[in-house]
Amino acid sequence: MTTNFNVFEAWKDLYNQTSNLYDEKIMESFPSQGIGQLLDMNLQLKKFIDESTEKYLELSNLPSRKDLANLSAQIVNVDAKVDSIEELLEDKLESTDNQVPLKSEIAELKSEMKNLDKKLNQILSALKA
Repeated sequence: MTTNFNVFEAWKDLYNQTSNLYDEKIMESFPSQGIGQLLDMNLQLKKFIDESTEKYLELSNLPSRKDLANLSAQIVNVDAKVDSIEELLEDKLESTDNQVPLKSEIAELKSEMKNLDKKLNQILSALKA
């Protein structure tokens, strides 16, 4: 007679039995209701400490983390606005720098037009005479 012994099936059976045993022992040692109450107490304690710390800092006239975070956000906003104003000023300066040569060119063109106008007047007066 040959018996088929499957190692995988034996391992799987052993794993299931030990897993069930561990689950039972853990449930006996640590009931979920007790853990839930412990977590609830921990949460209430943390809330109490946070509120007490906030009140203490307020009464001591010291900034809290929230105050510092708000201040940091405001500083970032001011920095961004200063950067945008700086860019606008740089653009304006660049455009006025470009306008200086244009203004001189326009002045030169005006003087040349006046010279041409004088010459045309001279030619017209010579033709009339």
